Amino acid sequence: MNLKPIRTRKDYQQALDRLEVIFDGKKGTDEGDELEILGILIEQYENKHFPIDLPDPIEAIKFRLEQMGYTQTDLARVVGLKSRASEI
Repeated sequence: MNLKPIRTRKDYQQALDRLEVIFDGKKGTDEGDELEILGILIEQYENKHFPIDLPDPIEAIKFRLEQMGYTQTDLARVVGLKSRASEI
């Protein structure tokens, strides 16, 4: 286990490659410990370099409705008022 901070894209790619190799490491083993620590390091790097903003709530609702094949009428049943569904 040769863990180090992930500072560059090259470090990041090497960490991902290693993660693939040890992905099935069992908890409590050396590989399992390495997997856990490597996962934390990768997550920190991704959060810093590839942040994902939360979606606009209304757009998230519209997207989910479309994804599920629902209509504005279906939404009105959930929120209780057709006029409220129209606002959304």
